[in-house]
Amino acid sequence: MSVLTRDEAQTRAQFLDVHRYTIDLDLTAGEETFDSLTVIRFTTAEAGDTFVELKPDTLRSISLDGHPLDPADLVENRFPLTALTAGPHELRIDAAMRYSRTGEGMHRFTDPTDGETYVYTQLFMEDVQRVFAAFDQPDLKSVFALTVTAPEGWTVLGNGIADHHDDGHWTLAPTPLISTYLVAVAAGPWHSVTTEHAGLPFGIHCRRSLAPHLDADADEILDITRACFDRFHEKFDEPYPFDSYDQAFVPEFNAGAMENPGLVTFRDEFVYRSAVTDTERQTRGMVIAHEMAHMWFGDLVTLAWWDDIWLNESFAEYMGYQTLAEATRFTDTWVDFGVARKGWGYDADQRPSTHPVAPDPAAVPDTASALLNFDGISYAKGASALRQLVAWLGEKDFLAGINTHFARHKFANATLADFIDNLASATDRDVHAWADAWLRTTGVDTLTSRIQETDTTWALAVDHRGSRPHRIAVGAYDHAPDQLTTPGTHTGPDRLTLRDRIEIDVPGNGTPTTLPGRRPALVVLNDHDLAYTKVRLDTTSWDTVLHRLSGIPDALTRAVIWNTARDMVRDGELAPTTYLDVARTHLPHETDLALVQGVLAFAGTHITGHYLTPEKRPAALATLTALCRDLIRRTEDGHNPGLRLIAVRHLIDAATQPDTIQDWLTNGTVPGGPEIDPELRWRILTRLAVLGATDETHIAAELEQDPSATGQEGAARCRAALPTPEAKAAAWHALFNDDTLSNYLFTATAQGFWQPEQTDLVSDYVPRFYPEAARLAARRGPAIAEAAGRHAFPAYAVDSDNLHLGEQALADTDLTPALRRKLIDQIDDLRRALAVRDAH
Repeated sequence: MSVLTRDEAQTRAQFLDVHRYTIDLDLTAGEETFDSLTVIRFTTAEAGDTFVELKPDTLRSISLDGHPLDPADLVENRFPLTALTAGPHELRIDAAMRYSRTGEGMHRFTDPTDGETYVYTQLFMEDVQRVFAAFDQPDLKSVFALTVTAPEGWTVLGNGIADHHDDGHWTLAPTPLISTYLVAVAAGPWHSVTTEHAGLPFGIHCRRSLAPHLDADADEILDITRACFDRFHEKFDEPYPFDSYDQAFVPEFNAGAMENPGLVTFRDEFVYRSAVTDTERQTRGMVIAHEMAHMWFGDLVTLAWWDDIWLNESFAEYMGYQTLAEATRFTDTWVDFGVARKGWGYDADQRPSTHPVAPDPAAVPDTASALLNFDGISYAKGASALRQLVAWLGEKDFLAGINTHFARHKFANATLADFIDNLASATDRDVHAWADAWLRTTGVDTLTSRIQETDTTWALAVDHRGSRPHRIAVGAYDHAPDQLTTPGTHTGPDRLTLRDRIEIDVPGNGTPTTLPGRRPALVVLNDHDLAYTKVRLDTTSWDTVLHRLSGIPDALTRAVIWNTARDMVRDGELAPTTYLDVARTHLPHETDLALVQGVLAFAGTHITGHYLTPEKRPAALATLTALCRDLIRRTEDGHNPGLRLIAVRHLIDAATQPDTIQDWLTNGTVPGGPEIDPELRWRILTRLAVLGATDETHIAAELEQDPSATGQEGAARCRAALPTPEAKAAAWHALFNDDTLSNYLFTATAQGFWQPEQTDLVSDYVPRFYPEAARLAARRGPAIAEAAGRHAFPAYAVDSDNLHLGEQALADTDLTPALRRKLIDQIDDLRRALAVRDAH
């Protein structure tokens, strides 16, 4: 397939003005293909040549201005349009297009629960070409008018209000000017909950088999939607720019969600069929807010080329967390961001694949390279940079600049230069210099505190390793007075109280900040986490943290400390076992669910799975098990079911003996709760499979009890995890040779395959992974390539042999870009894990 280059896009944008797409889709043609008839009306500025893109199963006919062209002229995904005269033209393309099972283009899914079929589009980057012919680049916006023929009993959703006619025919209201990648259709026998807000129709939709679960949460989802919608209208001068707002929870979706104007699509795991924590509900709320922010930043005003993808994602990430905190009951969103998202950015920014938030245009020469930048830098680091910008600029001036941006570029395209100019118009501060320092650079700065004290004062100096300016808060904490006089009268480690919080600029003028009184017990740089930087504490403060971390009064401050400990482990400065000891001491007293989940996730995945040698793994799992038992005992009174659920999940994952979790599965409950719902049943069965304590008979029986799509994935994961040569051979064949697994079943099988407890059984597959993954990626495309690199990589094999094999694989110049990027990151993580092991 030919990828579009930036130069080609710029040339075509100057040559063409695209007015309207009229698209007719027929979804009744069969299970493998659908019919796509497209009429494109466009004008050329002068005489010349260009091309249109499409990826048909069969190109039946194509005509230009009524004159037939030869379908055989299609080369890969490009059809040449030659000798065009200046002026208006009409291009008509009739094709059969193939349904996808990988979440790209028009994805088709049949629900194993009830046999109902659903289809939906995901047209991002280049996948519109899988559905209809297009001049496929973001700065050739157009009006899109779609009609859809669907089976009787189906509902069709799209970017605009849908009208149902006879015989399964649907007409979607023409869109305003939008980019090709934002067109959306979702069709099937949806279960829908509809309402109206601010004069617009609102709807939420899911598969029929999930209807009871959507209904249970419909009020919460719609309340969050309405609250965020109203809050955005308080922030933005430009009103919501589309005629309706539908949110469809769709099966086997590759991303968290997609910001199609008027029809946001979400992965339907957000329709919870098992118990979840309040933090998980907050995450769903954040994604709702994130995608709604895109209606303005991304859909109303769209990037001109993919080097500015951060303008979409960083803005929506920042606004998602901030607006959810302002408009809903989820007021502590930045704690979850700090512990769950920020580490994603820090990790990405320290790998060889790092890039600036706003990369140089030369670094994004084509669409294949652009796809690689949807990472922790474009999301988490970019959102952190915007949060720092707001702290430095002030929210009033920030929003004034944003509203100028919307006014100047609505229904059009804009660049980084436009964005910075519009911000600069609202302030006297040097926004251009700020952008150069924050958006055009790579890597993570480090701030280290140095404390000097006298009998009556203490002074703070900050060592700054890096190049960016930071506006940070510094928190000074003392031991709580009552605990200095009456020790033992409280529960848990000694509490700390905030003495003072000051704001400073780094770098400053070189003069330490002097404050009255004796030095505090704890000095925290970047208190409240407004900057994007690593933090290192002075020796006295670190000693206080080891003994009193859970006594720090503010969860956001504790998030900064836990991230510091995480960074220190990754940098080889803190022994992984010490991190586990700190978790064992302090998590039983932690009140914030996001912190508990984030710490246990890092401990259970990175520390026990990568940073500790196999000989140390059993003791580490025993520590995690003991910690989870402490949390379960703490929640016996039933007052914190979310904390108890987190502890039960992680105890299952850390189990080294099957008896306890087998009893839970047999009895259908954990003593004192929770009940073992489908998510927990599959979780237990997966761990029993790893431990060799179940078999195919039990997996098949569980699948008969839960034949849902999630059950199918659970069974695939369990079967791949069974510790037998036959199970591993079957899973490997399904992953790398069969090519029939959907994207979700591929991921589930890959997740089950590699297990640290099964080193000898799977060691022969490690050298096979690299060449077979390369061939798979070339055959099945970017989505499966990314899944193979993420989930099928032998990350458990932390050894020099695997590292050498990976480095050799990267020498292959024919690797698909999506797989190459994942391998670069995985191999760097492998190299880091080896360094951590060597250091301790």
